[in-house]
Amino acid sequence: MKRIRLSIGSWGYCFGPYKDNPVPFDMVIEKLGKLGFDGVELGGFPPHPHPAEFDTKKKRAELKKKVAGCGLEFSGLAADLWSCPIIPQPDDSKWMSTFEANLEFACDLGIDCVRVDSVSPPDVFEKQKIDPKVGWERLVKTFRAAAAKAADRGVRVVWEFEPGFAFNKPSEIARLVDDVGHRNFRLLFDTCHAHMCAVAAARQPGTKETLPGGAFELLTRLRGKVGHVHLIDSDGTLHNDETSTHAPFGQGVLEFDKLIPEVLRSGLPTNWWTIDLCFWPNAWEVTADAKVFLDRLAQKYATSAAAR
Repeated sequence: MKRIRLSIGSWGYCFGPYKDNPVPFDMVIEKLGKLGFDGVELGGFPPHPHPAEFDTKKKRAELKKKVAGCGLEFSGLAADLWSCPIIPQPDDSKWMSTFEANLEFACDLGIDCVRVDSVSPPDVFEKQKIDPKVGWERLVKTFRAAAAKAADRGVRVVWEFEPGFAFNKPSEIARLVDDVGHRNFRLLFDTCHAHMCAVAAARQPGTKETLPGGAFELLTRLRGKVGHVHLIDSDGTLHNDETSTHAPFGQGVLEFDKLIPEVLRSGLPTNWWTIDLCFWPNAWEVTADAKVFLDRLAQKYATSAAAR
């Protein structure tokens, strides 16, 4: 087993509470380097680097060099696809062209993993009078095509499920990977979202679906289907009644001493663990503590597993 590498999502310093006063990307990577992180996961939207701003290979090469100069690599790209809904549209050409631009951006930066989501909220079917079966078929078709395009470039496509987006029930989460049916399409397993989907059944339309074993049981059901992980705690609430509250480690209810060994058994094709502090009001201040927390878990479980 390769040594676990730790990164953190740059969006935690420019979303929500940081919207009006974002931490500049250069300051982010400087701090992460000093704290001993191995990487940064890029939120590819303003004010942090994005394809439209870094629109030449020269600019992208300079960005990659700057990140490397801080002792970091990119662990992944959260692509800005939120203006391109898939479910309500019979034509996915806008989403696909935007995805392709982000794929090129990722390749130029040496990024081998691109995050996508369902774009539309879980009530899209009710509000826009769309048959969920039609929405499902559109999502499957689009993700399958994206996975094929990315496979040609050596880039994984990972779908992040969460309460704020359509198809957030445990059975749907597992089935989507099967229905897409492409070796290059897997799940992004966020521990916080997993708890809110499997325990709280947050924002699930119709009949609620939970799992007795919560996030742990969901993770065991998804063995071989996980392509990337985001690690953070959950206090069982939603942020602004929309998406999961990403509580810092120790401020929630998740049992990481149970979850982490299962992460290591999940068939994860990467040794990146990414911290996600999205929407947390003092993400900047708790970053160092988050790294210490995961360093301890990596030492306790990953090191011992490698020794066996």
